[in-house]
Amino acid sequence: MQTALQFGPVLAHLDLLQRGLEKTIELATLSILFGAAFGILGAVGRSFGPRFLSWPIGAYVELIRNTPLLIQLYFVFFSLPLLGFKLSSNAAAVVALSIHLGAYATEILRAGIEAVPEGQIEAAKSLGLSRYRIIRHVVLVPAARAVYPSLSAQFILQIMGTSIVGAIAAEELTAVANNLVMQTFRSFEVYIVIAVVYFVLVQAASLLFAGIGKLMFRWKA
Repeated sequence: MQTALQFGPVLAHLDLLQRGLEKTIELATLSILFGAAFGILGAVGRSFGPRFLSWPIGAYVELIRNTPLLIQLYFVFFSLPLLGFKLSSNAAAVVALSIHLGAYATEILRAGIEAVPEGQIEAAKSLGLSRYRIIRHVVLVPAARAVYPSLSAQFILQIMGTSIVGAIAAEELTAVANNLVMQTFRSFEVYIVIAVVYFVLVQAASLLFAGIGKLMFRWKA
């Protein structure tokens, strides 16, 4: 038995798909910004901070990298209210996604920091540069340049990772798709459209991150 594809019922809800896409972009953008900030702080703290700071950061990294993102999402949404921190679905999604990305960004950036030649740091010290300027200009910039391809790939994974936050009723693109399936009973067509939207979104993000990388690291080390 063959069934003809009918995209009309799906395309009739383009406004819902647009809102879902906008929410996906919003969640991805916020979590990437916060996650990258967590990664920078974590990498610097673990590489240059005292031991009592390095150990908790290491424990955070191992805990997040060895547990599923979905479990982390459930923990933030369902467990934090028991401690008095009640978050909306969208806020919980941003928090969980940011914490998740922060752990991976910490390790990626730490690998870049460890790749910076020790002689380069010693030369900066001999010039009398402050610790802050050494970390920022002599260590972080070359480290970020070295690991930027890996970091941007992790950002792409973060965009696709937003697809699970519908599990806590955040109205992103995949959640909208699931609702459309129940409304239209055209599951095959809905998920074809969603797959195309995600493909275009990821390709656009890849070009954007590549452009940002060229803009940020256009100077030579």
